Amino acid sequence: MSESSPLPPVRLTSEAELARDALATPLLSRAARLARWAGPDTRVGAGGELVEEQLPGAADALGLTGDDAAATASEAWRVAVDTGLVEIVDEEEGTVAAGADLALLTSGAPQDVLGVWLTALETVLADASVPDLDDLVDAVDGGGEIDFSSLDWDPEAEAEFLDGVLGNLYLLTVSEGGAGESPVPLPALAASMIVPDDMGEPTNDVLEQVSDAMMRLDDQFRLLEPVGLVDFQPVDETLMADTDEESSAAADDADVSRYGMVRLTPLGLYGLRARLLESGLTAPAVGDLADKGADALLDGTAAFPPTAARAETEQWLARREPLAAARELLAAARGGDAGAPLRRLHCQQALSLVGLEAEPALREVLDDAELGGLARVWLSEHGAADVPPPTEAMIFWLTIDTIAAQLAAEGNSAELQGLVEGLAQQHGSFFAAAWRVDHPATPDVLEAMGRLHPDKKVAKEARKAAFKARSQQGG
Repeated sequence: MSESSPLPPVRLTSEAELARDALATPLLSRAARLARWAGPDTRVGAGGELVEEQLPGAADALGLTGDDAAATASEAWRVAVDTGLVEIVDEEEGTVAAGADLALLTSGAPQDVLGVWLTALETVLADASVPDLDDLVDAVDGGGEIDFSSLDWDPEAEAEFLDGVLGNLYLLTVSEGGAGESPVPLPALAASMIVPDDMGEPTNDVLEQVSDAMMRLDDQFRLLEPVGLVDFQPVDETLMADTDEESSAAADDADVSRYGMVRLTPLGLYGLRARLLESGLTAPAVGDLADKGADALLDGTAAFPPTAARAETEQWLARREPLAAARELLAAARGGDAGAPLRRLHCQQALSLVGLEAEPALREVLDDAELGGLARVWLSEHGAADVPPPTEAMIFWLTIDTIAAQLAAEGNSAELQGLVEGLAQQHGSFFAAAWRVDHPATPDVLEAMGRLHPDKKVAKEARKAAFKARSQQGG
């Protein structure tokens, strides 16, 4: 994930709901139960791990049975220690006591609970980047030390790979038109890390790498599900057991879910955003701008997808009286800088969500050179009476301003091209008048119209008009 690419805003549920989700996760709830189970007779080893003879008791306390009971209890205990739910009292004696943070789970604020959960998440993410235990046992040399070189394992590279996968999953979840709340197929997620963007048909070697990555992610997501980061459907084990090529070919390729499906939970979105912010990335959340001024709202939502921009604006408006909000928005929309046209466009979109209570604010700017046009549009759309007609100069200024905003928002889009063609067709003398418009963006807008219009003659007129406008502005 590029540090220079702004991330789309995420919609988070309330901290109270997230805290309840955190307390309900299997791993944190088990860690809390073990912290309460521990007593004067509990003993730990040098690394804070439960001594082996106490693992059956810990498993019983958690109601665990089966081959994995001891391992699951051991993992929960380690999380209890790492999160401060349990404290080591005497390292030499191996005694423990309930940690200070244990009380936070029952009497702390939602933010306190989420802080404990985030620490648990870091523990599990570190575990997910470690090789399988069997591989570690095989790598122990004659002196009892682990020969990491024999594992073909680079801890830093493994952590970066998992971070990259989770970053892509976050981006797919928060992007407009992305996965949203739908699960993502594991092969697609693995391919996002392996297959180059400019590769057409993946080679057999690349496909093999994707397959290996997919199986590695299958193991990792199995570890990450109990902490509440993801909802995960593992790879169908019959696919791994099936070595018959004919049988594999006959498998229902359309049932992609057999190859694993993963979805970030609301808690997972919160956790990954917290990690992104910690790493220095800008990871906005809808509602971040609700307490800020209108200038921050209009500038901040400029990079938001339409749905997120509307949601952010609705939250901002909900905290203000309509008339005061309209006045603040209009004041923030003024300016002759490069970002001003887009601010005015977002101002117009924000004002569309305000009722007739805002009418006095719009009437106050009817004579304003920058805002008079959009004020007339708003008043007309809301059925207001006695709206003065715009002058020709105002119409042309608003047209230039609108195209400048569309260029800033979407670039040379098909929608903008249609607008340009329509203007040139409806107004035969458009360019003869447009170059005289006293707007900072006039030369750039006319140049863009020259690029976008498919008719060579009209495009030439636009370029000539752009040259005149630039000369008039002393450029």
